[in-house]
Amino acid sequence: MFLEEAYERCKKICAEYAKTFYLGTRLMTEERQKAIWAIYVWCRRTDDLVDGPNAVYLSSEALDRWEERTEDIFNGRPYDMLDAALTDTVYKFPLDIKPLKDMIEGMRLDTWKSRYANFEELYQYCYCVAGTVGLMSVPVMGIAPESHLSSQSIYDAALSLGIGNQLTNILRDVGEDAQRGRVYLPQDELAQFGLCDDDIFSRKVTDGWREFMKKQIRRARFYFNQAEEGASQLDKASRWPVWSCLIIYRKILDAIEENAYDNLTKRAYVGKAKKLLTLPQAYTRALSMSNLAFQSNLSCEKHITGGQ
Repeated sequence: MFLEEAYERCKKICAEYAKTFYLGTRLMTEERQKAIWAIYVWCRRTDDLVDGPNAVYLSSEALDRWEERTEDIFNGRPYDMLDAALTDTVYKFPLDIKPLKDMIEGMRLDTWKSRYANFEELYQYCYCVAGTVGLMSVPVMGIAPESHLSSQSIYDAALSLGIGNQLTNILRDVGEDAQRGRVYLPQDELAQFGLCDDDIFSRKVTDGWREFMKKQIRRARFYFNQAEEGASQLDKASRWPVWSCLIIYRKILDAIEENAYDNLTKRAYVGKAKKLLTLPQAYTRALSMSNLAFQSNLSCEKHITGGQ
């Protein structure tokens, strides 16, 4: 009963603060839903240490204590009810603590770093705060027994999905982040298009800005394309929500384009009706990928057996 209540609290937090994400989890099996909710709540609590309402009152030592507490969770010593849900998830699924520690490191970056010299630096940040989520999720999602890809390839694809998601978040939130004095864009690439921080703070959409944004959107789409094959190799019950996430985040990029690349004064978003319409589309993609995998395996078997 205690664990059921713990998971129910995780569910409510997820439903309240991550409506799109929560919608996707409802497509999973019950055990996987609970595990993903527990992981989401841990990630949210981690983020709140830096960006939450009480973040200004917390010192950097709070992240050190949180890291120690995360180690306790993995060692079967939860501090509170929400921790207990994750401890139970760790018991049921083969989660590795490294992605969680790397996410904490990403939060440390946010306490002192507000500029990124090049994409290599930005990639490392995106890995820490979002790529890690993909790595946390694969053990829960599961890999299809008939998968023709190596486990490493599927983890790489999950990492690419996380990177693509974070790059999209950054492009969607450029204007909001600028109001907080943060610019999560490669400084050297801004300079290539004759841009600097002042152009962002002035909130003027110029031809240079539009060309710069086209390049950033192409990059995000590249990572989504990298994620596709891995999404098709997950356990059958997990493909639908992952494809839903992929399609919805791609639509955010579409919305930026539809706003004529004005993400300085406008926030691109996908309305609820459009999100709901992605569900059958995502289901079709998940199902078609499943059929392709079956046909591929059948073809291989025929080749091995000489067509018998």
